[in-house]
Amino acid sequence: MSEKNFKFVVEEEDSGKRIDVYISEKLNDLSRSQVQKLINDEKIKLKNKKVKSNYKIKPGDEISVDIPEPVKLEVVPEDIDIEIMYEDDYIAVVNKPQGMVVHPAAGNNSGTLVNALLARCTSLSSINGVVRPGIVHRIDKDTSGVLVVAKNDEAHRSLSEQIKEHSVKRVYMALTEGIIKNDSGTISAAIGRHPVERKKMAVVTKNGRHAITHYKVLKRYKENTLIEARLETGRTHQIRVHMAYIGHPLVGDPVYGYKKQKYKLKGQALHAAVLGFIHPATKEYMEFTAPLPEYFKELLRKIDR
Repeated sequence: MSEKNFKFVVEEEDSGKRIDVYISEKLNDLSRSQVQKLINDEKIKLKNKKVKSNYKIKPGDEISVDIPEPVKLEVVPEDIDIEIMYEDDYIAVVNKPQGMVVHPAAGNNSGTLVNALLARCTSLSSINGVVRPGIVHRIDKDTSGVLVVAKNDEAHRSLSEQIKEHSVKRVYMALTEGIIKNDSGTISAAIGRHPVERKKMAVVTKNGRHAITHYKVLKRYKENTLIEARLETGRTHQIRVHMAYIGHPLVGDPVYGYKKQKYKLKGQALHAAVLGFIHPATKEYMEFTAPLPEYFKELLRKIDR
Protein backbone atom coordinates (compact mmCIF):
# COMPACT_ATOMS: atom_id res chain seq x y z
CA MET A 1 0.00 0.00 0.00
CA SER A 2 1.51 3.35 -1.04
CA GLU A 3 0.93 6.86 0.30
CA LYS A 4 -2.58 8.22 -0.31
CA ASN A 5 -3.24 11.87 -1.20
CA PHE A 6 -6.48 13.84 -0.93
CA LYS A 7 -7.44 17.44 -1.68
CA PHE A 8 -10.51 19.28 -0.35
CA VAL A 9 -11.97 22.75 -0.89
CA VAL A 10 -14.20 23.86 1.99
CA GLU A 11 -17.84 24.54 1.13
CA GLU A 12 -20.04 27.18 2.79
CA GLU A 13 -21.96 24.58 4.87
CA ASP A 14 -18.77 23.39 6.61
CA SER A 15 -17.64 26.87 7.60
CA GLY A 16 -16.57 27.18 11.25
CA LYS A 17 -15.85 23.49 11.81
CA ARG A 18 -12.53 22.47 13.34
CA ILE A 19 -10.19 21.14 10.67
CA ASP A 20 -9.70 17.80 12.53
CA VAL A 21 -13.48 17.28 12.74
CA TYR A 22 -13.92 18.20 9.06
CA ILE A 23 -11.22 15.76 7.86
CA SER A 24 -12.47 12.88 10.04
CA GLU A 25 -15.95 13.45 8.53
CA LYS A 26 -14.56 13.50 4.97
CA LEU A 27 -12.30 10.48 5.51
CA ASN A 28 -14.38 8.38 7.87
CA ASP A 29 -11.81 5.55 7.99
CA LEU A 30 -9.67 7.91 10.07
CA SER A 31 -10.44 8.59 13.73
CA ARG A 32 -10.10 12.13 15.04
CA SER A 33 -6.94 11.19 16.95
CA GLN A 34 -5.41 9.77 13.75
CA VAL A 35 -6.28 13.04 11.97
CA GLN A 36 -4.66 15.04 14.80
CA LYS A 37 -1.50 12.94 14.50
CA LEU A 38 -1.38 13.62 10.75
CA ILE A 39 -1.76 17.36 11.49
CA ASN A 40 1.07 17.21 14.06
CA ASP A 41 3.24 15.34 11.54
CA GLU A 42 2.46 18.09 8.96
CA LYS A 43 0.74 15.60 6.67
CA ILE A 44 -2.37 17.80 6.59
CA LYS A 45 -1.78 21.31 5.28
CA LEU A 46 -3.83 24.41 4.59
CA LYS A 47 -2.75 26.03 1.28
CA ASN A 48 0.56 24.10 1.68
CA LYS A 49 1.21 25.61 5.14
CA LYS A 50 1.11 23.82 8.48
CA VAL A 51 -2.05 24.16 10.54
CA LYS A 52 -3.30 23.42 14.08
CA SER A 53 -6.01 20.85 14.91
CA ASN A 54 -8.32 23.50 16.35
CA TYR A 55 -8.20 25.76 13.27
CA LYS A 56 -11.75 26.76 12.25
CA ILE A 57 -12.11 26.28 8.51
CA LYS A 58 -13.50 28.91 6.10
CA PRO A 59 -15.23 28.60 2.71
CA GLY A 60 -12.65 28.26 -0.07
CA ASP A 61 -9.90 26.88 2.22
CA GLU A 62 -7.76 24.39 0.29
CA ILE A 63 -6.71 21.42 2.39
CA SER A 64 -4.29 18.68 1.35
CA VAL A 65 -4.03 15.35 3.15
CA ASP A 66 -1.13 12.90 2.71
CA ILE A 67 -1.62 9.56 4.43
CA PRO A 68 1.75 7.78 4.57
CA GLU A 69 2.14 4.10 3.94
CA PRO A 70 1.63 2.25 7.23
CA VAL A 71 4.84 1.20 8.95
CA LYS A 72 5.06 -2.58 9.13
CA LEU A 73 5.46 -3.73 12.70
CA GLU A 74 6.01 -7.42 13.21
CA VAL A 75 3.47 -8.63 15.76
CA VAL A 76 4.15 -12.25 16.61
CA PRO A 77 1.48 -14.70 17.81
CA GLU A 78 2.35 -15.90 21.33
CA ASP A 79 0.98 -18.82 23.27
CA ILE A 80 -0.30 -16.86 26.27
CA ASP A 81 -3.15 -18.25 28.32
CA ILE A 82 -6.15 -15.88 28.20
CA GLU A 83 -9.71 -16.37 29.41
CA ILE A 84 -12.12 -16.23 26.48
CA MET A 85 -15.64 -15.85 27.91
CA TYR A 86 -17.44 -16.15 24.57
CA GLU A 87 -16.46 -16.68 20.93
CA ASP A 88 -18.14 -17.06 17.53
CA ASP A 89 -17.26 -16.17 13.91
CA TYR A 90 -17.72 -12.44 14.55
CA ILE A 91 -16.50 -11.63 18.04
CA ALA A 92 -14.52 -12.86 21.03
CA VAL A 93 -15.17 -11.62 24.56
CA VAL A 94 -12.10 -11.70 26.79
CA ASN A 95 -11.52 -11.33 30.53
CA LYS A 96 -8.22 -9.43 30.56
CA PRO A 97 -5.98 -9.94 33.58
CA GLN A 98 -4.47 -7.01 35.48
CA GLY A 99 -0.99 -6.13 34.20
CA MET A 100 -1.57 -7.13 30.56
CA VAL A 101 -1.23 -4.46 27.86
CA VAL A 102 -3.99 -4.61 25.23
CA HIS A 103 -1.92 -4.01 22.09
CA PRO A 104 1.74 -3.58 21.12
CA ALA A 105 3.33 -0.13 21.09
CA ALA A 106 6.85 1.22 20.78
CA GLY A 107 9.13 -0.68 23.16
CA ASN A 108 6.40 -3.09 24.16
CA ASN A 109 5.60 -5.49 21.34
CA SER A 110 5.22 -8.80 23.13
CA GLY A 111 3.14 -10.28 25.94
CA THR A 112 0.11 -8.21 24.92
CA LEU A 113 -3.49 -9.29 24.46
CA VAL A 114 -3.03 -8.95 20.68
CA ASN A 115 -0.07 -11.38 20.73
CA ALA A 116 -2.27 -13.86 22.61
CA LEU A 117 -5.26 -13.33 20.27
CA LEU A 118 -3.15 -13.89 17.14
CA ALA A 119 -2.27 -17.34 18.46
CA ARG A 120 -5.89 -18.14 19.35
CA CYS A 121 -8.06 -16.63 16.59
CA THR A 122 -7.84 -17.51 12.90
CA SER A 123 -9.04 -14.06 11.85
CA LEU A 124 -9.24 -10.58 13.41
CA SER A 125 -10.52 -7.26 12.00
CA SER A 126 -7.96 -5.13 10.15
CA ILE A 127 -9.50 -1.65 10.61
CA ASN A 128 -7.05 -0.63 13.35
CA GLY A 129 -4.06 -1.87 11.35
CA VAL A 130 -1.50 -4.62 11.93
CA VAL A 131 -0.62 -3.47 15.44
CA ARG A 132 -4.16 -3.53 16.81
CA PRO A 133 -6.02 -6.28 14.93
CA GLY A 134 -9.48 -6.83 16.36
CA ILE A 135 -9.13 -4.11 18.98
CA VAL A 136 -12.31 -2.03 19.12
CA HIS A 137 -11.83 -0.53 22.62
CA ARG A 138 -9.17 -0.76 25.29
CA ILE A 139 -8.81 -0.94 29.03
CA ASP A 140 -5.65 0.21 30.80
CA LYS A 141 -2.81 -2.22 31.47
CA ASP A 142 -3.53 -2.36 35.21
CA THR A 143 -7.32 -2.49 34.83
CA SER A 144 -8.71 -6.01 34.69
CA GLY A 145 -11.93 -7.19 33.12
CA VAL A 146 -14.13 -7.74 30.13
CA LEU A 147 -13.58 -6.43 26.59
CA VAL A 148 -14.87 -7.41 23.16
CA VAL A 149 -12.68 -8.14 20.13
CA ALA A 150 -13.86 -8.00 16.50
CA LYS A 151 -12.98 -10.92 14.21
CA ASN A 152 -13.83 -9.14 10.96
CA ASP A 153 -14.24 -5.58 9.68
CA GLU A 154 -18.05 -5.77 9.55
CA ALA A 155 -18.19 -6.66 13.26
CA HIS A 156 -15.59 -3.98 14.03
CA ARG A 157 -17.62 -1.23 12.31
CA SER A 158 -20.81 -2.28 14.12
CA LEU A 159 -19.15 -2.29 17.57
CA SER A 160 -17.28 1.00 16.91
CA GLU A 161 -20.57 2.64 15.94
CA GLN A 162 -22.21 1.44 19.16
CA ILE A 163 -19.30 2.82 21.21
CA LYS A 164 -19.54 6.14 19.33
CA GLU A 165 -23.27 6.33 20.04
CA HIS A 166 -22.64 5.53 23.76
CA SER A 167 -25.03 2.58 23.54
CA VAL A 168 -22.54 0.01 24.90
CA LYS A 169 -23.11 -0.81 28.57
CA ARG A 170 -19.84 -0.53 30.49
CA VAL A 171 -19.87 -0.97 34.25
CA TYR A 172 -16.73 -0.96 36.42
CA MET A 173 -16.01 -1.76 40.04
CA ALA A 174 -13.55 0.58 41.76
CA LEU A 175 -12.19 1.17 45.23
CA THR A 176 -11.69 4.84 46.06
CA GLU A 177 -9.81 6.71 48.74
CA GLY A 178 -11.99 8.36 51.40
CA ILE A 179 -15.70 8.07 52.18
CA ILE A 180 -18.06 9.16 49.42
CA LYS A 181 -21.03 10.77 51.18
CA ASN A 182 -23.67 10.60 48.41
CA ASP A 183 -25.12 7.17 47.61
CA SER A 184 -24.89 7.96 43.90
CA GLY A 185 -23.88 10.76 41.58
CA THR A 186 -22.95 11.87 38.10
CA ILE A 187 -19.67 13.54 37.15
CA SER A 188 -19.94 15.59 33.96
CA ALA A 189 -16.58 17.22 33.26
CA ALA A 190 -14.57 17.46 30.03
CA ILE A 191 -11.31 15.50 29.87
CA GLY A 192 -8.21 16.41 27.88
CA ARG A 193 -4.42 16.31 28.09
CA HIS A 194 -3.01 17.75 31.31
CA PRO A 195 -1.77 21.27 30.45
CA VAL A 196 1.64 20.67 32.06
CA GLU A 197 2.17 16.91 32.46
CA ARG A 198 1.47 15.73 28.92
CA LYS A 199 1.39 12.02 29.79
CA LYS A 200 -1.54 12.62 32.14
CA MET A 201 -5.18 13.38 31.40
CA ALA A 202 -7.11 15.96 33.42
CA VAL A 203 -10.45 17.73 33.76
CA VAL A 204 -9.94 20.79 31.55
CA THR A 205 -11.91 23.87 30.50
CA LYS A 206 -10.25 24.18 27.08
CA ASN A 207 -9.73 21.54 24.33
CA GLY A 208 -11.33 18.78 26.40
CA ARG A 209 -13.78 16.11 25.29
CA HIS A 210 -17.24 15.77 26.85
CA ALA A 211 -17.13 13.03 29.54
CA ILE A 212 -19.81 11.62 31.85
CA THR A 213 -19.41 9.02 34.63
CA HIS A 214 -22.28 7.77 36.82
CA TYR A 215 -21.32 6.20 40.14
CA LYS A 216 -23.14 4.28 42.86
CA VAL A 217 -21.79 3.43 46.32
CA LEU A 218 -21.78 -0.32 47.00
CA LYS A 219 -20.04 -0.33 50.39
CA ARG A 220 -18.32 2.13 52.71
CA TYR A 221 -15.26 1.04 54.66
CA LYS A 222 -13.32 2.90 57.37
CA GLU A 223 -11.24 4.95 54.91
CA ASN A 224 -12.41 3.75 51.47
CA THR A 225 -15.51 3.36 49.32
CA LEU A 226 -16.36 0.54 46.93
CA ILE A 227 -18.28 1.91 43.96
CA GLU A 228 -19.86 0.83 40.72
CA ALA A 229 -19.05 3.29 37.91
CA ARG A 230 -20.96 3.35 34.64
CA LEU A 231 -19.41 5.05 31.64
CA GLU A 232 -21.64 7.15 29.42
CA THR A 233 -18.59 8.23 27.39
CA GLY A 234 -15.24 6.43 27.09
CA ARG A 235 -12.37 8.88 27.43
CA THR A 236 -8.79 7.88 28.26
CA HIS A 237 -8.48 7.16 32.02
CA GLN A 238 -12.03 8.54 32.48
CA ILE A 239 -13.00 6.92 35.81
CA ARG A 240 -9.54 7.49 37.26
CA VAL A 241 -9.55 11.19 36.29
CA HIS A 242 -13.15 11.85 37.31
CA MET A 243 -12.87 10.21 40.74
CA ALA A 244 -9.61 12.07 41.45
CA TYR A 245 -11.35 15.29 40.34
CA ILE A 246 -14.05 14.91 43.04
CA GLY A 247 -11.37 14.16 45.66
CA HIS A 248 -11.69 10.37 45.70
CA PRO A 249 -8.86 8.92 43.57
CA LEU A 250 -8.67 5.17 43.09
CA VAL A 251 -6.67 3.09 45.56
CA GLY A 252 -3.36 2.04 44.00
CA ASP A 253 -3.52 4.53 41.13
CA PRO A 254 0.13 5.42 40.35
CA VAL A 255 -0.79 8.47 38.22
CA TYR A 256 -3.85 10.12 39.77
CA GLY A 257 -3.82 8.55 43.23
CA TYR A 258 -2.16 9.40 46.53
CA LYS A 259 1.63 9.72 46.43
CA LYS A 260 1.85 7.44 49.49
CA GLN A 261 -0.08 4.23 48.94
CA LYS A 262 -1.18 2.15 51.93
CA TYR A 263 -1.53 -1.14 50.01
CA LYS A 264 1.09 -2.74 47.80
CA LEU A 265 -0.87 -2.98 44.55
CA LYS A 266 0.36 -3.31 40.97
CA GLY A 267 -1.91 -0.45 39.88
CA GLN A 268 -5.35 1.06 40.39
CA ALA A 269 -8.16 -1.02 41.95
CA LEU A 270 -10.39 -0.89 38.87
CA HIS A 271 -12.19 -3.77 37.19
CA ALA A 272 -14.33 -3.77 34.03
CA ALA A 273 -17.15 -5.91 35.43
CA VAL A 274 -19.97 -5.69 32.88
CA LEU A 275 -20.03 -5.23 29.11
CA GLY A 276 -23.27 -5.20 27.11
CA PHE A 277 -23.74 -4.60 23.38
CA ILE A 278 -25.78 -5.60 20.32
CA HIS A 279 -24.21 -8.56 18.50
CA PRO A 280 -22.95 -7.33 15.07
CA ALA A 281 -24.58 -10.20 13.15
CA THR A 282 -27.54 -11.52 15.16
CA LYS A 283 -28.54 -8.00 16.37
CA GLU A 284 -29.37 -9.51 19.75
CA TYR A 285 -28.33 -7.80 22.99
CA MET A 286 -25.57 -9.67 24.83
CA GLU A 287 -24.17 -8.98 28.28
CA PHE A 288 -21.08 -10.39 29.96
CA THR A 289 -19.97 -10.19 33.59
CA ALA A 290 -16.38 -10.78 34.71
CA PRO A 291 -16.14 -11.61 38.43
CA LEU A 292 -13.82 -9.60 40.65
CA PRO A 293 -10.25 -10.90 40.30
CA GLU A 294 -8.46 -12.44 43.27
CA TYR A 295 -6.17 -9.42 43.93
CA PHE A 296 -9.25 -7.16 44.27
CA LYS A 297 -11.11 -9.61 46.56
CA GLU A 298 -7.99 -9.97 48.72
CA LEU A 299 -7.72 -6.16 48.99
CA LEU A 300 -11.36 -5.91 50.15
CA ARG A 301 -10.80 -8.67 52.72
CA LYS A 302 -7.74 -6.82 54.04
CA ILE A 303 -9.68 -3.55 54.37
CA ASP A 304 -12.61 -5.33 56.01
CA ARG A 305 -10.31 -6.72 58.69
